[in-house]
Formats: sequence, structure tokens, C-alpha cells
Amino acid sequence: MVAQISFLAHWPGWLTVAAAASYLLATLLIRRRHKHGLLMLALALGLHAPVLASQIVVLEGLRYGFASALSATLWLALVVLVWEARRSRLEGAASFVAPLAAFALVLPWFFVGHLFQGPVSVLFVPHLLIGTLAYGIFLLAATLAVFILIQARVLQPRSAGFLEDGLFDQLPPLLAMERMLFRYLSLGFFLLTITLVSGLLFSEEVFGRALRLDHKSVLTLLSWLVYGLLLWGHRHRGWRGAAAARATLLGFFVLLLAYVGSRFVLEVVLKRGLGG
Repeated sequence: MVAQISFLAHWPGWLTVAAAASYLLATLLIRRRHKHGLLMLALALGLHAPVLASQIVVLEGLRYGFASALSATLWLALVVLVWEARRSRLEGAASFVAPLAAFALVLPWFFVGHLFQGPVSVLFVPHLLIGTLAYGIFLLAATLAVFILIQARVLQPRSAGFLEDGLFDQLPPLLAMERMLFRYLSLGFFLLTITLVSGLLFSEEVFGRALRLDHKSVLTLLSWLVYGLLLWGHRHRGWRGAAAARATLLGFFVLLLAYVGSRFVLEVVLKRGLGG
């Protein structure tokens, strides 16, 4: 559903422009190794937060759709990245995610999502927050997986020229990134498990209706199985490296389809709400 009014008619719209510009400026500063790059990124996150809140919490109730979910996921991922960058070289990953956050920040003004009117279950908001946090953690894991695949490739002798350009100066070493990858995967899997269990056991309380085995539920369960198998294989079979990175990207792609993809089809393509 496309917004009916210009988002620049109110203060959140101008804050959106300021936050998006801050994200892009932070990306430029980080890639030029400016000492205030992360500080600018933190400022962008601070501007993004009230915009996101104003897009989700409205006078009529809660409004949440694929665009809000994407914006919230990227915001959470960057919050974790900025925190982790204090002790690990993750500026390169942050500069990769920040432009995506700038783009996603604007989307909810044009694709406003479904409105949850009336009283909301006390379990619904924690379910939504934990699920979004799981998305953010898995986004971080997917970002690291991309860099692991690239770095594993450029470490080959015929691609060593990429290393001379300082492409990975702002990232941890390969083995450190692998350890971080499985740390994020473990945390994300724990959060996703809570989301699934709350949805299965308390569907009436969380959503106000009995559990339905729809495409979203099936895809979420499938991504949970992919991540669970990957973590089991890492622990008991020593799975790691490029194969683990590809499995991480597969799991994230399925998880992205589960909510963001399905909501995009329902809201934008089919023009249907939550009940569709």
C-alpha cells in the first residue's frame, strides 16, 4: 500500500532524510578509514530509531509490514555491528550494511504495511521483537558469510592482488570471522527457536487465531532446520569454511522469503492484508 501523503510533510520525514544521508556519509567515511566513521554511523542509528518507531507505532495501533520489518532488521544488525566494532574490525561489514539501511529507511513511507487495530495481545509485541532480532542476527551472519566466501577466494594465489588493495583491512582475519559467524548463528538460532515455539504454542494469544500452516510458517521452519543442521554439523562433524558460509546464505534466503518476501507479495503484488 502506497502512502497517501508526502513523508516530507512531517518531522519524521525530514528525520528520514537526515538519517539516510548520515548512513551514506558514514559509509564514505568508513571506507576512507576516517576516525569518525563509526561515530557518524552511531548518529545515523540514533536518527533512524525515532523514525522507525513513528512508522510502526501509530495512533490507530501498530503498523508492520515487509518494509518496516526490513528497516528494523537492518537497524538492529547495525546496532550490533557498531557495538562489536569496538573490539573487532567490523567497519567493513558495517559499511556494507549501512547503504542498505539508508534505502530500507525510506520504504515504510511508501509501503506502510498492515495495521493491527484494537487491543494487541501482551505476547504479540515480545514475539515480534524477538523475531525481528533473530532476523537482524541472521543478517549479520549472512554478511559475514559473504565476506568469508570472498576472502577465501582472494586468498588463492591468482587472486592475491585484491589483498594488496587493502580490501579486508577493516575486517577480522578469516578464522576470526568464522568464529563470529557461528556465534551469531547460535544466538540467532536460539532467538528463532523462541519465536517458533511462541507461535506454535501460543498462536491464539499471540495472533488471535489458531495456528495456520501457511507458506510463512513452512519457510520459517525450513530455515530453522537449515540452521539447526549447520550448527549440529559444525559441532559434531567440523563443518566450516565456504560450505558453512553457503549454508548460512541459504538459510537466510529462506528466512527472508518467510516474512519479508511473503509480506511483499501480499501487500504490494496482491494488495492484501494480514488476513490474506
